[in-house]
Amino acid sequence: MNGFLGIIRIGLDPDLAEWGPFILSWLGFFTFVAVVVAVALVTYWVKRDEGIIPDTTFSIAIWCIIGGVVGSRILHVIDHLTDPNSYVGALYKNDPGNIFYVWQGGIAIIGAISGGWLAGIAYLSIRNQSWFINFWNSRLSWLGSLAVVAMPSRGRLSDIAAPALLLAMAIGRIGDIINGEHFSLPTSLPWGFVYTHEQTQALYQNMQAPYLAIVSQHPAIVYEMILDLVVFGIIWFVLKGRLRPHGMLFASYAALYSLGRFFISFIRLDDEKLMRLDLAQVCCLIILAVSVFLLISKAQVVKRIQRPGGRTEPEVGLKINWVIYIYYTKRSEGSLMITGRDRRDALIP
Repeated sequence: MNGFLGIIRIGLDPDLAEWGPFILSWLGFFTFVAVVVAVALVTYWVKRDEGIIPDTTFSIAIWCIIGGVVGSRILHVIDHLTDPNSYVGALYKNDPGNIFYVWQGGIAIIGAISGGWLAGIAYLSIRNQSWFINFWNSRLSWLGSLAVVAMPSRGRLSDIAAPALLLAMAIGRIGDIINGEHFSLPTSLPWGFVYTHEQTQALYQNMQAPYLAIVSQHPAIVYEMILDLVVFGIIWFVLKGRLRPHGMLFASYAALYSLGRFFISFIRLDDEKLMRLDLAQVCCLIILAVSVFLLISKAQVVKRIQRPGGRTEPEVGLKINWVIYIYYTKRSEGSLMITGRDRRDALIP
């Protein structure tokens, strides 16, 4: 990789290591690193903030990882199989076994997040149910017996996971950059990328215009990495601890990322499928619509004030509703009082 205020040439082999039929790509390696970082951060934060033991978080993580792999691969395969110009799609059609070679790369991040979140929510919903515990102990006891354990709420765990997911997504994109996974529009800007290795995915992204692989292209994945870090900054430094009920921080993450990814996808040369939008953009619009609806109908912005003795309390809950209005608070002898439903929704536990 070279270039400074000029065309950046990337000539790294997209395959990091090869052992017989097993090939580990840079994307596969950085995806593994990203998952480890995300699980480690969530485990630490859940133990610190909720007092939940790491074993419980690891159990949830296993379900999330399985759901993430399945969801990401399904969306990736559908995207390429429905694209007549996709080299990867042609590879899957000729040898369907390649669909299962996840370690070689080829995942859809939106599918990974959606599948992992749904699997985690499903596990949280059934983990302490008596029928699930009885079934596990009678049929799967060889994996270890189960008992009722303390679990974080679905909304709370989602909020804790949001910043960790954003950092993990940024790390995973390093592998995309090296592999040339996503071909983008040509550009004359000084930070354009040119992929030069004969095995890079960029050479096969657009079979109708292979000459584009040797010209400078937009580093769309770098733009997305920057998007991940910007959204992380907003989530961590601006919104963290200010939204109620639990789950609204995750909804904010989903809305902000989907909005940014929707526009970045216009730079990527993906096949148009529906109203001139690619599959990722259609998914982004659906996620954005659901997230914005939840934020408008449920979210509260909580403002903290400093009290004598260093104690902090919420001063005003700003209800984001179809009509935005402010909860009025009553002060008595220097203390804050929030009554009725306002107290239940606005106070920070």
